[in-house]
Amino acid sequence: MSVHKYFVRDNMKKAEIDSYLSAELRKAGYSKVEMTKTPLGTRVVIYAAKPGMVIGRRGQSIRDLTQVFEQTFGMENPQVSVAAIENPDLDPMVVASQVTTALQRGIHFRRAAYWALQRVMGAGALGVEITIRGKLTTERARYERYKDGYLPSVGDAVLKQVKRAVVEIQLKQGLFGVGVRILPPGAKFPDRAEIKTPGELEAAPQPKAEEEADGETKEEEEVADTQET
Repeated sequence: MSVHKYFVRDNMKKAEIDSYLSAELRKAGYSKVEMTKTPLGTRVVIYAAKPGMVIGRRGQSIRDLTQVFEQTFGMENPQVSVAAIENPDLDPMVVASQVTTALQRGIHFRRAAYWALQRVMGAGALGVEITIRGKLTTERARYERYKDGYLPSVGDAVLKQVKRAVVEIQLKQGLFGVGVRILPPGAKFPDRAEIKTPGELEAAPQPKAEEEADGETKEEEEVADTQET
């Protein structure tokens, strides 16, 4: 098998596993999965907002997942572990899953979207955008977009810093899709100006140019004194 075919097959398997876990662990706040091959087998780390629901009672859910990885996906000796997400409200996969769960419970899509916007911005995000697609109010599918904060759309900085996720769910009206884009706190963009308050300007350190100039004048005075003597 060529190297290209190996990587294609490996990435396809990762996508299938991610899709399976996204559907099975939606209530647990599933975020992502990391798989690393080791000499002893395959190390699988599942990131979720509620690790206890992934582990299950006495580890039964972990054992079931291990069996699925072995039998369904052909994974050799999977070693499954679970890691908690530090801030679920800043994870786009978790937020999108929460919105789809709200839609499944019958909550109006606008109410679910605004509720998610408040939680994400309350967690400290610089910006967030939520897009809901499907048969929202009529028999014809359309989409509505909700946005809050600062969230640019194009540029290399957007590709590197903006987090995004899409989750789909089947409802009575049809197939719905929820897309979430989040700009986490601390992200920096070259086109965004920072406005400092007068207090911050006073607390800022003074430039070193004056100090260097003072040092040069002192050296010149010392040289002049030695020449006079």
